[in-house]
Amino acid sequence: MLPRLFRRHPREWGPLEWLAVFGLGVLVAVAITVAVTMARGPGRCGDDLRDIGGDCVGVTAEAFEADPGIEGLIGAVADENARVRQDWEDPPSGPRIPYVRIALMMPFTADDHSAMTKDMIRRGLAGALAAQRQANRFGGPHYQLLLAPDGRNLDQWEPVVTRLAELTKDTRAPLVGVTGIPSSTPETRKAIAALSKHSIPTVGPVITAANMNSPYFFKTSPNNDQFARALGLYLEKEPARHRGFLVWDNRNEDVYSQNLRAVFERHFGDAYDLTNHNSNFTGTSGTDKGIPQRFTDAVQKICNEKSDTVFFAGRDQDLPAFMERLAQEGDCGRTTALRILKVGIGLEPTLTADAPTRWLDEAQATIVDASAVDPAWWAGKTKPKKALGRFLDRFEEIEKQYELGSKPLDDGYAVMYHDAFALLAGAVDRTFAEINEGGKKAPEALSIPTNDDVYNTLIIPSIAGDACSSCLVGAGGTYGFEGPGKNDQWAVCKPVPVVEYPPGTRSGDSGAPGLYRTYRSGSQGACPS
Repeated sequence: MLPRLFRRHPREWGPLEWLAVFGLGVLVAVAITVAVTMARGPGRCGDDLRDIGGDCVGVTAEAFEADPGIEGLIGAVADENARVRQDWEDPPSGPRIPYVRIALMMPFTADDHSAMTKDMIRRGLAGALAAQRQANRFGGPHYQLLLAPDGRNLDQWEPVVTRLAELTKDTRAPLVGVTGIPSSTPETRKAIAALSKHSIPTVGPVITAANMNSPYFFKTSPNNDQFARALGLYLEKEPARHRGFLVWDNRNEDVYSQNLRAVFERHFGDAYDLTNHNSNFTGTSGTDKGIPQRFTDAVQKICNEKSDTVFFAGRDQDLPAFMERLAQEGDCGRTTALRILKVGIGLEPTLTADAPTRWLDEAQATIVDASAVDPAWWAGKTKPKKALGRFLDRFEEIEKQYELGSKPLDDGYAVMYHDAFALLAGAVDRTFAEINEGGKKAPEALSIPTNDDVYNTLIIPSIAGDACSSCLVGAGGTYGFEGPGKNDQWAVCKPVPVVEYPPGTRSGDSGAPGLYRTYRSGSQGACPS
């Protein structure tokens, strides 16, 4: 019997048995996947973001992986966001505090071709964090700063904008505005148009191309045309011999550089004969189009023609290479100093480091920068104005905790990112006070401003006649807006200092050109004193 038993064939399985085995296998695979995922955590991008081409993309209030030197600041924002949420959901003491959300849409990674360098990213982020902390020190609603990375080349904005639009519908803690938007590119133009389509008020802290406009897009920085007007005041005092030369970036996709070239030609083309005295180069910003920063032709022509005034229509990242090439030629036998006229948010620290300073000396050259800020505002002997002083207090706290690099205020990014957030927060505070009768209601009964409410507050003219009723009193000066459609939502009465490096005369000094302020509806000299 026993041998016969072993020779018996087992019964063949039917469909039900095979289905059961397959189902068990699927369950085991799912269980293993879940266990591995839980062991690893949410991944480098966290729960809310997706990894696209090595960049974390999306919208989050939490920390995620980014470039070294930036992750600590991201963690600080995440901690502040968690505290704001807790103060509403389960405050450790005191009443519940409602909150709204403002998104910081910009890259958090960079490479050699990015329009925004790693230093620009961390200084801009530090400025926004300083503004968030300052706003959360007072009554009224508090603020989460959502982080909205859109890729190092600004080309992953579509899923970001889609998510931001969804968050405006949150009735508990709505998204009320967006800031960041760091660079004038075709992708940026599409992004701000999409944000306007969703009626999301957006503030560009460092956008300067004068043709970057959309109905819901506000700019706290001066634009290239306004920078050029400030340089015009400088040149009226210091015309030199009108031996001008234009150096321009030939990348068609760089909206900033193309707009700046057109502005320089319009303002100074005739007086300095720029049509017959110019040369181009390929900049480093954007996708590769050959070897960048080839300045030999420009420098040789500047030497041969004994030019005394160079208009640089390119990004600051490319200027040190131009300065080094000038130094190789020396002063070329010029009898006067060479001025390199540029525009920008501030004096990028790479331009004032030891080597570039030596190159300027060897070339007998000076940088003349029409800027949104002046380093003398915080490095001088005079006490900073009230709003700037408050910002410096918050910024100093952050600088002690995180590495922000050399001269972290001089490029102006921290100042202008602070002001952009402050503009949105100020509009929220004014709206909240008005719709809640000064905030006398119980927390649960308070009305929370929406993105539409904030936009309607922003388009109320803040300057009328000689009065500044609801101007932004920011770290970068006191300035405002004139209402829908006027000046394409560029700030008016924003101070535009002209800064020389190595240090020389500055706007406002005795005998120097007057301090230019961005114009009102095309008129100059119409700002409150």
